[in-house]
Amino acid sequence: MHLFFAKKGNKLLNILLSVIFFARFGQILTSLLFKSGQPNALAFFHQTFTPFYYAAPACFYLYITGFLQDRKSLQKIEWLHFVPALLAVIHVIPWHFSATLNWELIGSQLAENGYFSLKTKSGLFPPYFHYLFRPILVFGYLCLTWIAVLRLKNKPQQILEGEGRKWIIFFLRIATFFQLFSLVPIILRSLHIPYVNAYFIVLNCLALLVILLYALHKPYIFYGYLLVAVDWTKKIATKKTETDSPLAPLSEEDPKRTPTAVKKINLLNAQLSDYALAMKEIMEGEQLYLVHDFQIIDLAAKLNLPIHHCSFVINKHIGKNFRDWINSYRVDHFLKQYPLKSDKITIEAIASEAGFKSLATFYNAFKKETGLMPTTYFAQELSR
Repeated sequence: MHLFFAKKGNKLLNILLSVIFFARFGQILTSLLFKSGQPNALAFFHQTFTPFYYAAPACFYLYITGFLQDRKSLQKIEWLHFVPALLAVIHVIPWHFSATLNWELIGSQLAENGYFSLKTKSGLFPPYFHYLFRPILVFGYLCLTWIAVLRLKNKPQQILEGEGRKWIIFFLRIATFFQLFSLVPIILRSLHIPYVNAYFIVLNCLALLVILLYALHKPYIFYGYLLVAVDWTKKIATKKTETDSPLAPLSEEDPKRTPTAVKKINLLNAQLSDYALAMKEIMEGEQLYLVHDFQIIDLAAKLNLPIHHCSFVINKHIGKNFRDWINSYRVDHFLKQYPLKSDKITIEAIASEAGFKSLATFYNAFKKETGLMPTTYFAQELSR
């Protein structure tokens, strides 16, 4: 519900992801109901969640592709993906001319064989609408999603980097695991191997618990996507001022000031290394240091990490404050460009292209990195 009504982040992706989770919640809830033998409650909740079951595969496909393409809305033709969900709504409506449904029989079949083997009529359409059409829908969209992801290998410029790529691969693998796991009872039944369906429900719940615990220890997953906090660092920054906030972005005029974490940071060495590597990769890969006004808040937003985590990693693992760290990239860029452009444009122009807003900031950063002023440095280089 938080995802569905969230005002921050990509609203389209939030809604699609919320439908997927809601459908999964419905499966677990109705599993408990048909196991406990409560036909009245089962009738209500099964019919309520059925349209979500038929919408979830399309939502999964549209979420992955929408995430890869950074889309904010659906195209008109993409609404056709929800035709099965519309048919499911028609299926569960209690039409006055339809036959009375035997929910005790439906509950016993679900308890015995699981969702993909319901052979009793559960609505307006024939039984195969549930036991045949739904599996085809689920695995068809799963295949389409994998195809969409694998096609990116042929388009290197569209391949996701950093935490976004990790999240999509993680989410896709988890979904694939659960869908393939749901096939196990069907395979065992076809091989006439006895099994207890309740065990599979318990294993599903345990698997979800393990995944949740994993996500809690991965901030870019839990805070970046599951709780729709992609833009929360920007909100924090707007509420703070440079004088009273330890998380406020640094200014060019105050290069020595470093943000300090409000609370104690407890990160494992492996997490420190992973975050530091991610920061270096995105800084170097996208050349973010060339942006004049690039701040630590912008880096945190790109990595979907809290600002105080970014500050802590840069200070403790990289060994510099954010301003010195980003200026080291700018100085390195300047050193590479100066021999190529010094006869065409001024030092100030080259420094500006390297990301420095002012000449004074450039000179201070250059001396801090090399120990010399630019003219002295290049004079020594020429004398060698």
